Amino acid sequence: MNVIIAQPRGFCAGVERAIDTVEQALKQFGAPVYVRHEIVHNRHVVQALSDQGATFVDELDQVPVGAVTIFSAHGVTREVERNARQRQLQVFDATCPLVTKVHNHGRQYAAKGYRLILIGEPDHPEVIGIQGQVDAPITLIQTVKQVGELTFAEDTPLAYLTQTTLSVDATRAVVQALTRRYPQIVGPASRDICYAVQNRQQAVRELCARVHALLVVGNANSANAVTLCVLGNDLGVPSHLVADGSEVDHQWFTPDMTVGITAGASTPETSVKDVIAALALIAPLQIQTLPGREEQVRFLPLPGLITRQ
Repeated sequence: MNVIIAQPRGFCAGVERAIDTVEQALKQFGAPVYVRHEIVHNRHVVQALSDQGATFVDELDQVPVGAVTIFSAHGVTREVERNARQRQLQVFDATCPLVTKVHNHGRQYAAKGYRLILIGEPDHPEVIGIQGQVDAPITLIQTVKQVGELTFAEDTPLAYLTQTTLSVDATRAVVQALTRRYPQIVGPASRDICYAVQNRQQAVRELCARVHALLVVGNANSANAVTLCVLGNDLGVPSHLVADGSEVDHQWFTPDMTVGITAGASTPETSVKDVIAALALIAPLQIQTLPGREEQVRFLPLPGLITRQ
């Protein structure tokens, strides 16, 4: 069986910084360190950090007063920030800087009097955080059809924002529909969809031109991993989302197939290797890595944490 592995794949800079934040806090302060929600959407990452002493909670009232607490990469609302101050928590905010950029864009547009439209997934933690970081009403949409249902007057000053982990193609279609209906609408100078999500989607496009089937390694609650799987299927390649090798179904493959493998931005490389090991039980493998963009982005560690030596 031929296996072609996408490049780039797996961890992005925001995810690496979020995980490093938890690990360094544990080394510096000792267990337990409390994390509000999953630090990233991957159960293997969460379990590994739990084994080191991280305690994951749904809300801050589960955290002892004054405890070391970390906010996830998806961002939080201002109400959560106020609650943390009231409880005198020692907070390290691991919100991805690219998500913070969306918060800042929203505040800037609101301050200029624009009505805000957010392209995003209802109930996603990042979207909830964006809505709670801007002191202005935000209209949430997800599809081109919903653009046609908007009731703003044609001369309303409008601005749009986007969740960082969406499909580039689907988001482009929504933005184009918004622009056709409201030609005066403004948006960020560069798309808010993050560089890593765009790079992984482009790698899947290139991969799908060369393979018979695609495996996307990631969790079902990871928006960017789900998007990669949808993209593969949209390109006509049977695509399957698997968290690890245990979810690989031998019936999906024959020994003479060429199989592509990629991974969402919150997926550790160990999970990719586990999937490759599962494929090796079907047939001997010939493995190659697709030439792709080498990502050099790195985010600075959070103030107050001792950096890795």
